[in-house]
Amino acid sequence: MEKIRKPFQGVLNILSFNRHYYVIGTGALALLFASRFVIEWPHPFFWLIVGAFLYGLIMPLIVSAYVYDFSGFYKFNWLKNLVSTGETVNLIVNINAGFDETSFIINSKFPQSELKVFDFYHPGRHTEPAIKRARKVSLIYPGMESIQSDSIPLKNNSADIVFLLSAAHEIRSDEEKVRFLKECHRVCKPSGKVIMVEHLRDFPNFLAFSVGFTHFFSRATWKTAFERAGFTSFRESKFTAFMSIFYCKPV
Repeated sequence: MEKIRKPFQGVLNILSFNRHYYVIGTGALALLFASRFVIEWPHPFFWLIVGAFLYGLIMPLIVSAYVYDFSGFYKFNWLKNLVSTGETVNLIVNINAGFDETSFIINSKFPQSELKVFDFYHPGRHTEPAIKRARKVSLIYPGMESIQSDSIPLKNNSADIVFLLSAAHEIRSDEEKVRFLKECHRVCKPSGKVIMVEHLRDFPNFLAFSVGFTHFFSRATWKTAFERAGFTSFRESKFTAFMSIFYCKPV
């Protein structure tokens, strides 16, 4: 059954999963104000620093609210441009990194299809504090399986669609990314497709997340990884200025 998202769920997730960042940032801002008692800051310079701190703390919340709470992303209407009406979809694979907000939605969109859900999270390799916190509140889809990123327990050429929705960037190593995508290529039917959604390491996401945009990867990095994994097509469309939808075919 599809879970109804709470108002401002995207912002609440950002605050909850990245609370260490906000605690440190707020503490640094408090220390900056306290320092005025012992340091005579030039007023323009002081308020420039304060503005930079506030921008770094507030802008990710504004963008997250826009992308995850107000853009309609979780309505999945953007999928209509990638999966045609009447298209035969027998097996769908949805792979996450320990936080799953989409499997129940996908199931509701494709009620006649079989849905397999896998989680590739590995505590030794995927060490971001945010993902560890996200796992504690993630929805668990019935039958979800934990896997190694280089071993998807499916037969060759069996999946019609493989979804990678805001998850693949948690694989930090380029070589691990390629091995993972090779597995996605292996399980895809020749007529199948991988649909990946990601923020990118680009200028709009720099404006949104400042140095936090380094948590994501560039379009060129993803294109190289898919090509090395054997995919023959790599097509990008934008969902807002901050998110990219990649449509990749194995043949």
